[in-house]
Amino acid sequence: MQISPVKSIDRYETVVCASDPEAGLDAIIAIHNSARGPALGGCRMWAYESPEAALTDVLRLAKGMTYKNALAELPFGGGKSVIVGDPAKDKTPRLLQTMGRFVESLDGRYIIAEDVGTGPGDMAIMHRETTHVAGLEGASGDPSPATAWGVFRGIQAAVKERLGQDDLEGLGVAVQGLGHVGYDLALQLAEAGTKLWVSDINEDAVADAVKAFGAFAVAPDKIYDLDVDVFAPCALGAVVNDETIDRLRCKIVAGSANNQLAEDRHGKALMERDILYAPDYAINAGGVINIYYELGTYDRDTAFAHVARIHDTLLTIFARARQAGIPTNEAADRVADERFTDPAEVAA
Repeated sequence: MQISPVKSIDRYETVVCASDPEAGLDAIIAIHNSARGPALGGCRMWAYESPEAALTDVLRLAKGMTYKNALAELPFGGGKSVIVGDPAKDKTPRLLQTMGRFVESLDGRYIIAEDVGTGPGDMAIMHRETTHVAGLEGASGDPSPATAWGVFRGIQAAVKERLGQDDLEGLGVAVQGLGHVGYDLALQLAEAGTKLWVSDINEDAVADAVKAFGAFAVAPDKIYDLDVDVFAPCALGAVVNDETIDRLRCKIVAGSANNQLAEDRHGKALMERDILYAPDYAINAGGVINIYYELGTYDRDTAFAHVARIHDTLLTIFARARQAGIPTNEAADRVADERFTDPAEVAA
């Protein structure tokens, strides 16, 4: 395995890539900031169209983890890793063990966990080569239920702020993406009495949601056009962009996907359209909060009680945005800075 630093990137502590053609590994680890503690962030496996696309994604995700961990008041910095490849075709035990050795080479500065394209079983294989792994079965396990619970509580906070009500009964919600988090969120929303519209590139997942929750199936490209109360992006990022933002007819954008805004300016665009945005790294912190409790004797009730505080964190962000007349993504950054051990170290 060949490990080499990526060219110096301003305001990132470490960005390194690893290549092992025999194992099929092409990966990047980015550590954005470790002022609060070792960098913790998931490993995404995706068939990126280019090396530049993979690098852009890992940098955005690592920075988001810095802010996410700060807002969640966790003793971690921000980092992320990506593996270039199709998880359905290219993932092998040898690739995962090699990735584990890549993580180990950083001597504990980065703690890996699951993300899109990886799961607890993959972490167990990496664990053969490194101790710096979280989200293992037998500990807290799959963090998806915690992430979904946090997003659900975040939607409740957004509904309280934007619509002035505490319950979700009868509200229309469009869920984009029915992976582990999206499907679990849809279940909770259905139990709360919402009307659901769902989309996913996986037609079987959509069919399951239609059958289980009485949801309405929507073509992936049509999900933006629905006249609903809440649009919940739970797939990949950058879905709020120049092409989609004028199509949105919702009152709230609140979902689990990372980096939902293609650019920071889209937060202002949502505000100008009177659409309340629940900043992604605030609302989707449930998984990393749950993982934190692995460090002691894991207790699910204690962990999920911490996750539930996402509701109050978002109300704080919304109030700050309202009072200052700024977009919620800017308000979230300010609140995160205040919760950071050394705000001067946080990248602008």
